[in-house]
Amino acid sequence: MSTDFRYRFRPRYYEIDRQGVMFNMWYLGYVDTAIGEFYADRGTPYEAMIAAGYDSQVVHVELDYAAGLTDEGDTELVMRTGRIGTKSFTIEFVFVTDLDADEPTEAVAGRIVYAVIAADGSGSIPIPDALREALQA
Repeated sequence: MSTDFRYRFRPRYYEIDRQGVMFNMWYLGYVDTAIGEFYADRGTPYEAMIAAGYDSQVVHVELDYAAGLTDEGDTELVMRTGRIGTKSFTIEFVFVTDLDADEPTEAVAGRIVYAVIAADGSGSIPIPDALREALQA
């Protein structure tokens, strides 16, 4: 498994629902933003992937909610590579809040399976060596 990548943010006012926590759809929005940073941090920015002829697309998502996020403090989205297959890979993640507490709260955990596809839309392809190396970083 790769080392952790951390993406820090604070939920915005308009992302908070009537229950006082971040509405469920925003979690995947933050994961999508952070995955671009994750790729870039490992030397494979999204633009370079496309230029090299490949892309990734979501084929499966899981989210497990233990606590909600609010707009009252920062959150860290901690990501790491899970399983790496022939044509797909898994990113595991957890949203951590109460960052200043002795024991921060793991609010929402999940995983996303991405398939690697040809950038021209012709279908799935084996994970290119550059991406595999980045995922293992």
